[in-house]
Amino acid sequence: MSDSSHGGRHYAWWLIMCLCGVDYFSTLGYQPSIAFEGAGLLAPLATAVLVVVTLSCALPVYRHVAGETPDGVGSVGMIERLCSGWPGKVAVLVLVGFAATDFVITKTLSAADAAAHLIANPLYAGHVPAWMQSQLVVTIFLLVLLGAMFLKGFDQVVGLATVLVFVYLALSATIILAGLRHLALHPQLLADWLAEVEAGRYALERPPVPWLATGVGLGTAAAIALVIFPKLALGLSGFETGVLHIHLVRGTRVDPADPVARIANTRRLLTAAALVMSALLVGSSLVTGTGTLIPVEALAHEPVRGAAVDRTLAYLAHGEGPVAIATFFGPAFGTAYDVSTILILWFAGASAMAGLLNMVPRYLPRYGMAPEWAAAYRPLVVAFVAIALIVTLCFRANVAAQGGAYATGVLVLLSSAALGTFLQVVRRPATDPAERRGRAWAGVGFGLVLVVFVYTTIANVVERPEGIVIASIFIAAVLVLSLVSRACRAGELRWRPFRFADAADRMLWTDITSDLPFRVLVPHRPDHRTLAGKEREIRRKHRIAPEVRLVFLEVHQGDVSRFENEPWLSVAEEEGRFVITARDCVSVPHTIAQVAIELAAGGRPLDVIFGFSKGSPLRLAVDFVLFGSGDIPARVVELLERAVPEAGVRPTVIVAS
Repeated sequence: MSDSSHGGRHYAWWLIMCLCGVDYFSTLGYQPSIAFEGAGLLAPLATAVLVVVTLSCALPVYRHVAGETPDGVGSVGMIERLCSGWPGKVAVLVLVGFAATDFVITKTLSAADAAAHLIANPLYAGHVPAWMQSQLVVTIFLLVLLGAMFLKGFDQVVGLATVLVFVYLALSATIILAGLRHLALHPQLLADWLAEVEAGRYALERPPVPWLATGVGLGTAAAIALVIFPKLALGLSGFETGVLHIHLVRGTRVDPADPVARIANTRRLLTAAALVMSALLVGSSLVTGTGTLIPVEALAHEPVRGAAVDRTLAYLAHGEGPVAIATFFGPAFGTAYDVSTILILWFAGASAMAGLLNMVPRYLPRYGMAPEWAAAYRPLVVAFVAIALIVTLCFRANVAAQGGAYATGVLVLLSSAALGTFLQVVRRPATDPAERRGRAWAGVGFGLVLVVFVYTTIANVVERPEGIVIASIFIAAVLVLSLVSRACRAGELRWRPFRFADAADRMLWTDITSDLPFRVLVPHRPDHRTLAGKEREIRRKHRIAPEVRLVFLEVHQGDVSRFENEPWLSVAEEEGRFVITARDCVSVPHTIAQVAIELAAGGRPLDVIFGFSKGSPLRLAVDFVLFGSGDIPARVVELLERAVPEAGVRPTVIVAS
């Protein structure tokens, strides 16, 4: 998110944790139900595996990412720095597509689940007309309302997120602690659950490995839990948004932008969020996933949808179960919990929206792969709300149908963070033997983490292939729109002020542009012929008198996948000829046009002399869009006409064979 979107302000780390937490913590609204659907009575064991992965894999990786990206580029930015040129840009665009999948589905899925909680509440259902009890209608309303919140201002978003998180965590912890207390007072309940697990009665609707699911004993149960835990991957969401918001985290009160303090506070944010969520996940799985406080049939999807599906903790808060857990559980407390759950699920989209508002302007406009308005705050908010509404209509606000895409987006971002961390650790040079050993052990550790996340991602894709299909649609849309935008914007005046290697180059450039009477600029390819040969040919073909001085321009391209052109210039005099050398150029035509305009400053006449470009028009057009070359003379003419509307002072382009 650009500074303009939040006024350049910084916030205490726990405030940003709450902003990220509306996404991370709100998964408690549906995570226990999803865990039981995927793991049955093994949900507590699978959740324990998930917590181990969270604390030993995801947390260390993202603590490292925070240390390497204090500018808030996240794992995507790490990959961009490790992969240069067009391969790096394509990799970033693919990751942006997965991130868009994650963030957009976070908004739509959470809003849909909030709608499900709302229409299931008896007080709401009994006092509103039938059309307002449609999950689709309520979801659309919540998404539009969320967009309106962002249009109002970012400070309001952070403030409301903080209140919602504290209230929701307090009520959720109350339900979980009451359930755990009941289990502690009635130890036979957990003993009965363990007996069911040891006997191999897991209540699995779709066993992941049929031959394994027929075994008995805790060893078999643990093995199944290891296989099943990728289905619970939604419980890993929130880390990427945490590092994307690092630029909003206050460093110190004296220097809010202090990068060292900002990194330390972001790591504190990630650790606190992971520990809180891990405790809540373990507690909620024991309370809801053992078949003791909530009957198995209440969590079943078939043949009849159970009353606790997608609202397990709310089911307990309303006192709907067969066990009296707490005397204050009932309609009043349940409604209060419903309100907090609906609000935080609705507001979970705020974290996702903030992630999108931070990511899209950071990459796509800078690559020339989005319209210029994509760097503006309010137009982006409107665009993302429109996309969320389209996705909601496509899925008819169905929570389960969006789960696969959500998990796929989360896991790919986790895998990219693990890959970037691993590559960065193993590539970083170390001269001291102790440091080399430390790097080696760190490489082994992060390599194992990478294996875990890649396995989890593949397992999730195999189990729920619709997720990768949906993500592929987002990726294809990002790639197509990006390339079309790049093609449309390729002719923009995208140059920046020249850079100079030293003061001498800058001084000589100033002399050339202000004092010396140059009238002819000759772009020169040094690998084709000598300067002397080129000068003799130019003077002969164009009948240029010996007293007319020429200036030669050599253009050396750099990373042509970038969009803004900001070359390094050096100026030298060789055998009486002035030679300007431009390095690290994105576009040859842009560089030539910019140099010509500078030399023609003050209305002095200037001719730019070229040879003809050879090749098919289509290939030359593609070369210009992707590689900054193509039909150079024609492109220079277009740029000059755009930059200098007055023909009398515009440099003249002359093309000859």
